[in-house]
Amino acid sequence: THSVIHSFASLFLSLDTAHLVCIQLSLVERDQIIIHWMYVYSQWEEVSIMDEKNIPIRTYQVCNVLEPNQNNWLRTDWIPRSGAQRVYVEVKFTLRDCNSLPGVTGTCKETFNLYYHESNEDKDSYIKESSFIKVDTVAADESFTQVDVGDRIMKLNTEVRDVKVTNRKGFYLAFQDVGACIALVSVRVFYKTCPLTVRNLATFPDTVTGADTSSLVEVRGSCVNQSEEKEEPKMYCGADGEWLVPIGGCLCNPGYEEKGAACKACSVGFYKAKSTDTGCSKCPPHSHSLREGATVCDCHSGFFRADSDPFSMACTQPPSAPQQLISVVNETSVVLEWAPPRRLGGRSDTSYSLECLICQTGSQLCLPCGSDVLFAPGQTGLKTTRVVVSELRAHTHYTFIIHARNGVSQASGAGAAQSVSVTVTTNQAAPSPVSAIQASDVTRHSLLLSWQQPDRPNGVILEYEVKFYEKDQRERSYRIMRTFSRSVDVTGLNPLTVYVFHVRARTAAGYGEFSAPFEFSTNSDPFPLIGEGVNSAFLLLSISGVGILLLISAAVFIIRVKIYVDPFTYEDPDQAIHEFAKEIDVSSIHIERVIGMGEFGEVCSGRLRVQGKREIYVAIKSLKAGYSDKQRRDFLSEASIMGQFDHPNIIRLEGVVTRCKPLMIITEYMENGSLDAFLRKHDGQFTVIQLVGMLRGIASGMKYLSDMSYVHRDLAARNILVNSNLVCKVSDFGLSRVLEDDPEAAYTTRIPIRWTAPEAISYRKFTTASDVWSYGIVMWEVVSYGERPYWDMNNQDVIKAIEEGYRLPAPMDCPVVLHQLMLDCWERERAERPTFSQILNMLDKLIRNPGTLRRTGGDRYTLKVCVSVVPEVCVPEWSVCVWLQSIGLERYRDTLAAAGYTSLENLLALTHQ
Repeated sequence: THSVIHSFASLFLSLDTAHLVCIQLSLVERDQIIIHWMYVYSQWEEVSIMDEKNIPIRTYQVCNVLEPNQNNWLRTDWIPRSGAQRVYVEVKFTLRDCNSLPGVTGTCKETFNLYYHESNEDKDSYIKESSFIKVDTVAADESFTQVDVGDRIMKLNTEVRDVKVTNRKGFYLAFQDVGACIALVSVRVFYKTCPLTVRNLATFPDTVTGADTSSLVEVRGSCVNQSEEKEEPKMYCGADGEWLVPIGGCLCNPGYEEKGAACKACSVGFYKAKSTDTGCSKCPPHSHSLREGATVCDCHSGFFRADSDPFSMACTQPPSAPQQLISVVNETSVVLEWAPPRRLGGRSDTSYSLECLICQTGSQLCLPCGSDVLFAPGQTGLKTTRVVVSELRAHTHYTFIIHARNGVSQASGAGAAQSVSVTVTTNQAAPSPVSAIQASDVTRHSLLLSWQQPDRPNGVILEYEVKFYEKDQRERSYRIMRTFSRSVDVTGLNPLTVYVFHVRARTAAGYGEFSAPFEFSTNSDPFPLIGEGVNSAFLLLSISGVGILLLISAAVFIIRVKIYVDPFTYEDPDQAIHEFAKEIDVSSIHIERVIGMGEFGEVCSGRLRVQGKREIYVAIKSLKAGYSDKQRRDFLSEASIMGQFDHPNIIRLEGVVTRCKPLMIITEYMENGSLDAFLRKHDGQFTVIQLVGMLRGIASGMKYLSDMSYVHRDLAARNILVNSNLVCKVSDFGLSRVLEDDPEAAYTTRIPIRWTAPEAISYRKFTTASDVWSYGIVMWEVVSYGERPYWDMNNQDVIKAIEEGYRLPAPMDCPVVLHQLMLDCWERERAERPTFSQILNMLDKLIRNPGTLRRTGGDRYTLKVCVSVVPEVCVPEWSVCVWLQSIGLERYRDTLAAAGYTSLENLLALTHQ
């Protein structure tokens, strides 16, 4: 939207004279304010000409091209800023070609200058030329000649310039002619706004764009009538007047639905229960709504809705009674079976419960069954139509009532009425198992076995049967003894032998089940043991005490090493992304704010809500619209890489969004951003142990990557992210494979020369060893609190210095052991560099022994370590050898000595070459 401030035909005020001319103009279009007053300098003339449609128009012309040093000014009146921060000036003009004018060489110009001056009030008085600020020199795209004018061909030029105006309430525009033959036809002054709009049911007002061409103005929206906030609605007004990045929004209230960017009440016969529902729905069967804006439909008479039923479910009825109840008595057990109710009430949650009553003969009195009665599979909440009732009393009358219920039985008050019953009488039954057996009078060949009567004899016990056998025979050879009493004298046993005994009882209905096994051992003493019985465990321990049983178990550990898979080996990038990354439903993502711009699009922060898990803060990278297939593949490849890693010092991939646009990569949110910026912000605020702890985390992550055979290629402090707990995590796995694709890649700005190992620069040999070189640079960055490696040296100088053996000196207050570890990482031969495993072990030792970190280069030498390849100032009382050692160039001691540089004074004459 362009809000026009002024539209006029050359309305100006001279800076040098007070020649006032009044021009009467009409309002040319809505919202355009016409300026009626202007001042003109004597060289500018108001002239009427004919446009290309042969319609007369008023212009201001000047054509003083024969005289040099022209300085003709025209100025508008005071223009109120009206809240604009950047205004645009559209100038339409014609200009005469100097080549068509004879004799004007050196004096004729084909440009003019545009100026502006800000002011808090309308100043009709003289304003100095020096008070104006130049906007631009304006040139014509097309000029005309005298022949053109004769043929009535008008070559109109249109130029637009923008001006940042934020300091005063208004401003003036001025045009300076420096010797051109020009006619100003019209000038239009306007500013841009993002128009009033409704997004996601939130109204965003007409908003003036920001002062800078790249600025974004954050605007909070307000929910439309009959709606509520789902998440705070926000948008950003871009400099071009376009709304960007809608965040959050509103939802129509219950009883209302979205129609045409507004919330309209649901019609009669429709309803909407929750604001999160997509729209109004027709009332479900057996329900109705009699007014507009209903949030729920009422059930018809005789129909009900359970508390747990969704409002979209039809109203239902309780079930009728179960049908065709059948009982089968088996001694003291009863099998009950029935058919489902004829009418289920329109529901599928019918369940059954069983009521058990004991009824006395010849009496109407019935009491609930005891807790010892068993029901299989259960007594309540049954979904099956068959129950086995056991552990009943023999010769007893029982009544069983089967109740049918569903979700609305309680609401209808008919829960107990929907039932069917049956009365049965149990038969004679076998006794229950014997539960307790004891042994006494144990000798070498005999023992006395006794037991208690079964809990449920179910009749008169006729006899007991005892079955026993030697334990090691496992019932392959057993003996049976019968007795009328509850004890038996077992003889003919072997000494020092463990026997297993089972006992069961018999009534007229038959034998009951055998008891559980009881173990007893005979004795080695010819006389019986004193007491009620013998502790079989004690006897076993005594018998087996002559030997010791040894158990040797071997554990076999199978170590599985996970290897990184390059996603670029997949013909279909979608196959790789689906194999290594989890797809996230876009509705689970809530964008809150824009935090930056990435290579492929915007980077935002927000929250991720996954069902069954707690809400977490995440970073969201999006792929901007209009992307190519290659951009899509490169964008998703980073997620395919990250998805293979699982380590506390590697940035964690939460998932991707590929099934809708825009495509997104969701990662954990690191509150403190990149490590280099974080260190620069907190310069000198950490202890050495804290810095070593950060380095330890980075090394741990890199060891994990190297174990997976993954080479990072772009390890630098800018690619390390820091969370709120100061945990450092390796990130940025999207470095393009320029070394394979670009023959000149080694010397382009796309390759991080300052962090790259020499063999990787010269021979494109990227390995874990080249990552170790980069890790040494990261160590230097951390200890120096984000200092730029090699300072202001250009890439070619860095490459040359490294080839000549130069290495970065120790940062200020750097412990000697840390700088030595850096130098080890920067060994020219990659085989001589430490592995990440060795680096990790070294840092762990330093953390366990912090005393080793107290010694710095400053403790060992009082020498100033210079920061360039050749020192500018060094303390002369120290030797060349000490200086070389302090900057890691001791290997050049003999070379310098052979060239005659034997003192620090000599070194001052050294040049870079």
